[in-house]
Amino acid sequence: MKKRFLNFLVVAFFIFILDLITKEFAEKYLANKIIPIIPNFFNLVLVWNRGMAFGLLGNAPEILRFLTLIIATFIIIIITILYAYKNIDNLPKPQFYSLALITGGALGNLYDRLFLGKVRDFLDFYIGNYHWPAFNIADSSITVGVIIFVFYEIFLKKRNFN
Repeated sequence: MKKRFLNFLVVAFFIFILDLITKEFAEKYLANKIIPIIPNFFNLVLVWNRGMAFGLLGNAPEILRFLTLIIATFIIIIITILYAYKNIDNLPKPQFYSLALITGGALGNLYDRLFLGKVRDFLDFYIGNYHWPAFNIADSSITVGVIIFVFYEIFLKKRNFN
């Protein structure tokens, strides 16, 4: 196995473990609590998400929701790993590691869905009465990974940044 792909797996595994540790912490210490971190802006609060990202499909029938989420997550994980491995020598570092972030985050949420049937979210940002849907480290990792990948594609690709 090439060293670069091993680095990919290390980053993905680190995100996966960090996500699980923070979710365990949230489940243990935030049950039935709201902990203000930055008043009127950011709380820690345990929210159980039965839907997709930001609660999408949250009201769909349970079996449909479960199968859709598991299949979608498996597809994301398989595509990112295969794409990274197939293009290991051609992908610039920002895109290569953004795929590792996406993979680690997808694995973290997949773990929750498979073993708990729902995802533990705990980061709650808000202004006034408007709350952004709660999220977790896995969601953040996926979002940052996608942003880096797309940003590179749009703005940096022509510079051949490696």
